[in-house]
Amino acid sequence: MQPFKTLTAIAAPLPLMNVDTDMIIPKQFLRTILRTGLGKSLFNDMRYNEDGSPKADFVLNKAPFDRAEILVAGDNFGCGSSREHAPWALLDFGIRCVIAPSYADIFYNNCFKNGILPVTLPSETVDALMERMTTHPGETITVDLENCVVTSGNIRAEFTLDNFRRHCLLNGLDDIGLTMEKAKSIDSFEEKRHATHPWL
Repeated sequence: MQPFKTLTAIAAPLPLMNVDTDMIIPKQFLRTILRTGLGKSLFNDMRYNEDGSPKADFVLNKAPFDRAEILVAGDNFGCGSSREHAPWALLDFGIRCVIAPSYADIFYNNCFKNGILPVTLPSETVDALMERMTTHPGETITVDLENCVVTSGNIRAEFTLDNFRRHCLLNGLDDIGLTMEKAKSIDSFEEKRHATHPWL
């Protein structure tokens, strides 16, 4: 998993509340178990017409937001089903960070397992960021995980994150990576067990 330390990137505003996982990646795209290739279907029903042509008014179809690595959204982002395909699709599109006032719990946890930083900020701060993105399209936002600060123009907002999740993202550790951090201890245990219980 790619470490997340500081990200300076274009941010796309999505001023919608209760964006559920079926909106993020519709059910017809869940047949794959691969984490790649889903970016083209991100927000499929909002992003494309029935004939497959892009909807000109959807934010991720408009420059410069089509190059966004940060998504700023409304309350309760990622609600609905528990599908892990939702963060897979966001990451495959290029989104490394989501900023919103609140998230559904399962989606929030799945983000950390896939290297996406979900930043929680007050609604008024999120609204201010969206307004700035609208009036200054293409201006970058900086998300500094080491210091837990988001900056954009004259906006500076601190956020909180528990130390364990922060450690995992800073070091690019998913569940397997966390296990491998204990590789020496595991090897030592296995050697002792083999010496004392050679029949196992």
